Amino acid sequence: MSKLLRPGLRLTHRERFLRQMHFQTIDRGVHWEFGYWGQTIERWHNEGLPRGINKGEGRGSVEAFFGVDPTFVVPIDVGLEPPFSGPVEVIEEKERSRIVKHPDGMIAEEGKGDVVSIPRYIKMPIAGREDWKRFKERLDPHSPGRARDWAAIGELTRSATVPVGVYFGSFFGWIRDWVGFEQLALMMYDDPDLVEEMVETLTQVKLVQLEACLTECQVDFAFGWEDICFRGGPMISPAMFKDIVAPRVKQVCDLLRQHGVDIIWTDCDGDIRPLVPIWLEAGLNCMFPLEVHCGSDPVELRKEYGKRILLRGGIEKYRLSKTREDILAELKRVEKVFEEGGYIPHCDHRVPPDVPYDNYCYYIREKLAMMGWTKEDVSEVWGIRLWNSDGQAEAH
Repeated sequence: MSKLLRPGLRLTHRERFLRQMHFQTIDRGVHWEFGYWGQTIERWHNEGLPRGINKGEGRGSVEAFFGVDPTFVVPIDVGLEPPFSGPVEVIEEKERSRIVKHPDGMIAEEGKGDVVSIPRYIKMPIAGREDWKRFKERLDPHSPGRARDWAAIGELTRSATVPVGVYFGSFFGWIRDWVGFEQLALMMYDDPDLVEEMVETLTQVKLVQLEACLTECQVDFAFGWEDICFRGGPMISPAMFKDIVAPRVKQVCDLLRQHGVDIIWTDCDGDIRPLVPIWLEAGLNCMFPLEVHCGSDPVELRKEYGKRILLRGGIEKYRLSKTREDILAELKRVEKVFEEGGYIPHCDHRVPPDVPYDNYCYYIREKLAMMGWTKEDVSEVWGIRLWNSDGQAEAH
């Protein structure tokens, strides 16, 4: 029995999340997952997943089917306002791909049909200062389109029994999407002032909108998105990140903490290890989704940073395509970190289509057992109940 688990204690989803992420006793572990590729769902429909279960939200979603614990995210707007909209123009059709132009000006070659791949970017929306003006005018922190009835939303957050989150978007990843990796790498040397202006503009939107939200709302966690790391490390040098981005991250994290929000993460794939100490120093204290094969291992990160760091993810998705013994070994590998607290174990990215449905059902059941869920609790998970009814083996 984990030292975190207290028999007889019964918590709401919100209480459980807050206690688990503050290294306190809980009744059972928080059950979250990252998500699923569309091709994975298609495969599972042929292997036992009911046809009515698909990606999305609500009772008919895969998450609900597998009992993923609910959350409530306040409807804040920190992106382009208004966003670029309109039809995607098809420039050229090929046998397995098409070249298209998006409303923001990006031109890319994208796979079609059953072709799954990252698009080949031909022209990015921002090539220099003139292009940036089109974006900057949509990043007015006080735009009327960002207005929300925060008083009414605040009432909902205070009475919620599920964890309440707020999204703060991206500091650098969005810029990468607009400028392109190679162009941005050059721009940071050729025109660093423009890069800094972009980061500062995004930061001001966050600060204004978060202040309006947090003045009324009771929020438990904050989260963003970057995806600025590859298997070989970050696309920006740690020194540049510390100089240009980290001070803005700290401004946002300081504001969040002033309003009692001390669980803060960003979604960044790849090897994040060079950026972890910078994020921690800036106040971003939770790492997600921890792609293990890239080196972002929750076991090693906890050894290095102790309770300074909070963790989400870190179960290597590729292991789920192997044997049941491999799945159990992967769960056993992270079990001690879960027992210490401050960690929500789940797949380190979306579940890929090479994972059999039977394997995934087995993984979910065994993960819940590892996190202290009783047999009665597990039996209430719709997907596991249906799976067990087909005569599968009992849990270990």
